Amino acid sequence: MRIAIACHSVLGGSGALAVELARSLAHKGHEVHVISDGVPFRFVRPHEKMFLHMVELPQHHVFRYPPFEMALAGTMAELMKKYFFDILHVHYVLPFAISAYLARQMVPEHSAPVVTTLHGTDITQLSRDKALFAPIRLGIEKSDAVTAVSASLAAEAMRIFSLKKDIAVIHNYVDTSRYIRQDVTELRRQYADPDEPILMHISNFRPIKRVPDVIRVFAEVRRRRRAKLALVGEGPGMAEVHALVREKGLEEDVHFLGKRSDVEMVLSMADVLLLPSEQESFGLAAVEAMACETPVVASRTGGLPEVIVHGETGFLAEVGDVSAMADYVSQLLDDRALHRAFAAKGRGRVERYFSCTHQVQKYEELYRQVLENQRMHSTDAEQAG
Repeated sequence: MRIAIACHSVLGGSGALAVELARSLAHKGHEVHVISDGVPFRFVRPHEKMFLHMVELPQHHVFRYPPFEMALAGTMAELMKKYFFDILHVHYVLPFAISAYLARQMVPEHSAPVVTTLHGTDITQLSRDKALFAPIRLGIEKSDAVTAVSASLAAEAMRIFSLKKDIAVIHNYVDTSRYIRQDVTELRRQYADPDEPILMHISNFRPIKRVPDVIRVFAEVRRRRRAKLALVGEGPGMAEVHALVREKGLEEDVHFLGKRSDVEMVLSMADVLLLPSEQESFGLAAVEAMACETPVVASRTGGLPEVIVHGETGFLAEVGDVSAMADYVSQLLDDRALHRAFAAKGRGRVERYFSCTHQVQKYEELYRQVLENQRMHSTDAEQAG
């Protein structure tokens, strides 16, 4: 198949999944065209069957803000005409599903069926905006198929928008041949002594990630024992995090690693991943950590309970319960046998439920079903005519 995948280029789970899916599909022999506003942060070592198309923003004095959605739709339409896509798979409703709908109207003779994957923000956050509610619902309803990265998110979308169409649940995944515990002794020496455990947090540092809670949990753990904290990523909450680190006198113990493409390497030096988010539609960072045999302490919210089995592969606490999270971290650091058991069970759970082998096959099956439905609809229309 010739497949187009549209996604954000910024740090986040949706872009990570989109690029990993593109790479997996290319390895299976499909031709994959990635459409984005820039180079996606995981777009490294692309396969020979992967192609990147970046949307060029129009710069005209009549526009107060460059109309990215229109430029995206125009780019999609041009690419549809040039490459005759079998499937256009968009990640996020806004702006991608709406732009895909417009592109199909521009070139109906070259129109490709649209598959939309819901990742969370457009459902759990943007839908609260009255001006965006109707466009989001339109994007979902005009898609030929819709998927969600967790059962929790699918149920939330059905409830919020009173949808009549089905939403297929296809969880995020990782390449378990890449995400595996590695010997990173030399890398680890840069951040901690051999007897110091490393706590880690990975995110885009938006308020919903509650990164200040990471600092508060670490401060509590640090009062009990020596430890280091590694923060991976960047985003709008960085200034607040830096200020809290200074306020608590933790400058010598907290390392800011910035954006990293070698996530499997940094996770391999971590002892515990902290994910105290207010909302997580899935929690790809948790799966990546578990694949690298790093237990996770996280919030009991959204799709995280679908990923983490409390008391077996990690611990779940209520959102904002810093004390409970610190206790869980200490329990894992104090009991090495428990830590080893969680690490092994976490890896096993990822291999069984969140590996690329199973999830990519589900996407391929969905694409084929969409194409079959389109073929049947075209046949029915011809017979009716």
